[in-house]
Amino acid sequence: MKNLLLGIFTMLSVALNAQEIGIRFGQVSGNDVAVDGVFDLNGSRIHANVSFGDSVGLDALWDFVYEPIGDDGFHWYAGVGPSAHIDDKFLLGGSGEIGAEYVFNDVPIVIGIDYRPTFWIIEDTDFEWGGFGLNVRFRF
Repeated sequence: MKNLLLGIFTMLSVALNAQEIGIRFGQVSGNDVAVDGVFDLNGSRIHANVSFGDSVGLDALWDFVYEPIGDDGFHWYAGVGPSAHIDDKFLLGGSGEIGAEYVFNDVPIVIGIDYRPTFWIIEDTDFEWGGFGLNVRFRF
């Protein structure tokens, strides 16, 4: 019950402050689907996720590279940040991220793909090579 309440509180916090909010499908902190939010930092950004499934996962990645690819709305990004997995075992580690996305000009939708490997440090030391995801977000 504590995990559910923590997840709901975090999801609401993310949703209320994001410039983009949506869903991430794919492997993310031990789960398969997440609420996905992006917070603009004037040239860089925070890419945060709250995932649900058998557990609750939290990711907050600083994308320090956010560059356009041409003039058509494509961007690529790379970043790092902390990840947590809350279940019977508590896992804490760091994730890297590299991805590309398309920002539609006519409708407020962003679609992207990314790769996010994670190195778990606390409670278990492990490296997860997976972490591919599809992001679909609404842009405010």
